Amino acid sequence: MQYSFSEASLRHFYTQIYNLLRETDKNLSEMWCEISDIPFFGDFNIMELTDFLHGFSFISIKKGNYKQYLVVDKILFIMDCIKILKYDIKDLSKILDYSGFEKLIKSILTENNFLTITNFRFSGSKFNINTAQKKFEIDVIGIYLNNILVIDAKQWNRKDTYSTLNKAANQQYSRIKALSQNSVAFSRLLAELLGERTNFQKYLPFNLIPMVVTLEDNSIKLNENQVPLVSIYELNAYLQELPNIRHFFKLVKITKLNTQVNIDKSFIFNSEK
Repeated sequence: MQYSFSEASLRHFYTQIYNLLRETDKNLSEMWCEISDIPFFGDFNIMELTDFLHGFSFISIKKGNYKQYLVVDKILFIMDCIKILKYDIKDLSKILDYSGFEKLIKSILTENNFLTITNFRFSGSKFNINTAQKKFEIDVIGIYLNNILVIDAKQWNRKDTYSTLNKAANQQYSRIKALSQNSVAFSRLLAELLGERTNFQKYLPFNLIPMVVTLEDNSIKLNENQVPLVSIYELNAYLQELPNIRHFFKLVKITKLNTQVNIDKSFIFNSEK
């Protein structure tokens, strides 16, 4: 039934939902509202409404407190708006909190065939005194073929100075260097992304690519160390072009993995920075 409506009608439907979401707590991953809160459904009976909603993945009817509510998943709504109505993803992203922004980045990577995880934590390598006691967290990591994107999500809603962006990108590069020095953490990362039974050797060499994804578009595309600075608006196109532009960016290349015969079954590997 979705396609029996004109694009103008659907745009009206999406706009009403977006306006409601703008007033919703950003910390919430979904919005519950009454059917009457969306004027688009004013002339629908419950059967027509149920039939109509079957055409959309982001909205459903749920029962609570003895009455029926509409429930909107924010991430799915944004992904639908991008694909169907070409809405500005920057404005859509503003209805999300920091965690939601990470999930949106993850969803865009997934749409581009990346296997992904969020909030990956590890310690500095015990073999490197300078990082032995440090703790690290990476917001979003995605792998496609042998390219591993290591993303720092920055939901800044202002034009940041070059020094601020440059510092954030350098810190992200430091994280992937620390990851490349920790064989246990890297092997755990591969297992989480690809599955423990996967033959990791066939993906060699791995390219660890640091990236900062921001809410606002910025004229600065690379920092002083060739770490890419990508706005959420540009991310989809960037992912599609990655094989052709990867050589412009700073990366850490993992060239060898050797299974270590011990209890923790970690991996020892060589890296080229």
